[in-house]
Amino acid sequence: MKKDEANINSLFIFPTLFEGLNVQGFFTTKAVNGDLELISRLAGVEASNLYHPIQRHTDRIIVLADNIERKIADAVITLRTDVFIGVDVADCLPILLYDKRLNAVGAVHAGWRGTAGMILQKTIMKMSEDFGSTPTDIFAAMGPAIRGCCYEVGSEVIEAVEKVTGSGNYYKQKEGKFFLDLQSANVNQALSQGIRRSNIWLSEYCTFCHPEKFYSYRYTKGK
Repeated sequence: MKKDEANINSLFIFPTLFEGLNVQGFFTTKAVNGDLELISRLAGVEASNLYHPIQRHTDRIIVLADNIERKIADAVITLRTDVFIGVDVADCLPILLYDKRLNAVGAVHAGWRGTAGMILQKTIMKMSEDFGSTPTDIFAAMGPAIRGCCYEVGSEVIEAVEKVTGSGNYYKQKEGKFFLDLQSANVNQALSQGIRRSNIWLSEYCTFCHPEKFYSYRYTKGK
């Protein structure tokens, strides 16, 4: 094992949800620093078969088939087993989806705009429409993201998310300020699409609270 892989648990977070299933998925820490060769070795695929879209906080979804040219989108789904898909985040919520019956996978980038645009719900619906997925067969792992303890937003953001998510415990108001928890909001949206709560895994980390471990756009003030 190479030196940079000596302490693999400091580089990668493996959702326990996927243990025993016919899929591998993980979230990377800041220490990986975009090292695609390291990721490809762990994933067991060529670096050229690692795919992540050009993200613009949209609600666009790529159905990855023969053409693996990078395009603008904030979610990717595929039935291919020779590619490894993912998204880039720095406070926004990364979500990995796996249909255990069809071996279909998805990767979703959900910031507040994507959450308000129902990107996760639309991705689940797209898996159903294009692949025939049933939500009760889908597992969802939600990775490190900025949490409600730190994510101060304007009232207009809360209104936009609440409009599509409904009321819930995914935001709070403190001393006239609003704080949004992207993870909790997307759990509500996943449940509304029929995913079982027992099939949802949640990372314990807030990216803002742990800037030494994860990239945080808010903590570094846009850097």
